[in-house]
Amino acid sequence: MGGKPKGLELVGGIRILDHLVATFEEALGTPPLLVANAEDAPTWCPDLRVTPDIRPGMGALGGIYTALLSAPAPVVTVAWDMPFVTAPLLQALAAGLENWDAFLPESGGPRGLEPLCAAYGPACGPAVAAALDVHDLRAIGFHDRVKVGILSSRQLRAFGDPAVLFFNVNTADELAEANRLWRTRGLSR
Repeated sequence: MGGKPKGLELVGGIRILDHLVATFEEALGTPPLLVANAEDAPTWCPDLRVTPDIRPGMGALGGIYTALLSAPAPVVTVAWDMPFVTAPLLQALAAGLENWDAFLPESGGPRGLEPLCAAYGPACGPAVAAALDVHDLRAIGFHDRVKVGILSSRQLRAFGDPAVLFFNVNTADELAEANRLWRTRGLSR
């Protein structure tokens, strides 16, 4: 996106960040914590609590770690470039923590799971720290240290098309596609 903050891009005429704030409030009754390192991040949505990475330079796993230590546990995380995540999906992920330390949906991505739209309980904090200590920055690099539950692709379809739910905006073409998806699906916020 040419260095622009992806979550501030418009999909359906609304910033992706604002879509996600509304989705979190609907799903969990509370606004999300925004983990962001940009100096102006607190101005993006003044009602949100914003915190920078506790361990900078550690990628997405560093963001998950920051959320685990900064937000009331357990946490549900969503990458801020995913405009189509739904409140019922977030509720299902949170409910999965009743039996698991981490609860992730299956996806067609390279890992087979979607770790950037998932739920993480308190036991994940030390496990993520151990992975970061050895510079294993894979978002699933700590899974062997915790009990991981999976929302199967069959179960996930009850919340929508996984390709749309986890669609993320990384390029101008993907932003155009997100807006096309928004229009063709008649979505609104």
